[in-house]
Amino acid sequence: MDSALQMFLDHLKVERRLAPATVGAYGQDVGSFIAFLVERKTAGVEAITPLDVLDFVAQLTETSIGARSQARKLIALRQFFRFLKDERLLANDPTENLDLPRFGRKLPSFLTSPEVEALLAAPDRSHPLGLRDAAMLETLYATGLRVSELVKLKLGDLNLLAGYLRTMGKGSKERLVPLGQAAVILLRMYLEGARLSLVTRAPNQRMAEFLFLSRLGRPLTRQAFWKQLNQYALAAGITRPISPHKLRHSFATHLVERGADLRSVQAMLGHADIGTTEIYTHVSRSHLRRVYDKFHPRS
Repeated sequence: MDSALQMFLDHLKVERRLAPATVGAYGQDVGSFIAFLVERKTAGVEAITPLDVLDFVAQLTETSIGARSQARKLIALRQFFRFLKDERLLANDPTENLDLPRFGRKLPSFLTSPEVEALLAAPDRSHPLGLRDAAMLETLYATGLRVSELVKLKLGDLNLLAGYLRTMGKGSKERLVPLGQAAVILLRMYLEGARLSLVTRAPNQRMAEFLFLSRLGRPLTRQAFWKQLNQYALAAGITRPISPHKLRHSFATHLVERGADLRSVQAMLGHADIGTTEIYTHVSRSHLRRVYDKFHPRS
């Protein structure tokens, strides 16, 4: 079973080109099932039955791990057995005909439009680093990028004349994302001003190619940006927890609330499955319900 797991992880890493952290998560999730089978003294992958999977699910429900973690483990198992069957290492997929439990997906937390406006206005644009941060925040909200995608942007990824940028998402999939006018203006200001002073401190040409640089001329890290974001949130009067991903959720939610079609939002977010994007329709419906309850005279 260990060799089967290793083949699966190699497949995820080499053929599907998933990030190391994602591959590691799959390894832990499938590994917990294998450990469960070892305790049951199951002979090997061919001996695994649907009952083994159901018993594993039952054990998960008795533990203290959250519903989302349980769902993730079950998804990992489905992928694992599908791979083994496709590779003809397993005659039958023990999860194929099982109606595994469905766990409700938590609605994403997002900022209101006034909160976003306050956050975007928080950096001091008269200071080089403040102008950089303003450009980063505006770009993040304008595009819905993941923070890992934001900090990896290079000069060659921008086309300000056409108003879009290019990014490499999960699975090394490239996508083009439109840029709003406000983001284009701030990026031009940053490139023509603050960045010129930062790039002179870059240790080498490779680092100088990155779009957003630290005070030392190195690519800004996710951790550094997260720290700055929290400071700006406090300055904007936002007291609830915030993260770069909350701006991504805000980007998608505000688009759907204003009538954007899901396929377009999916393409901009880089979601492989439209089902992942559909969560924002639930957020939009919740928003409409609140508006109705607040303003309809007979609600």
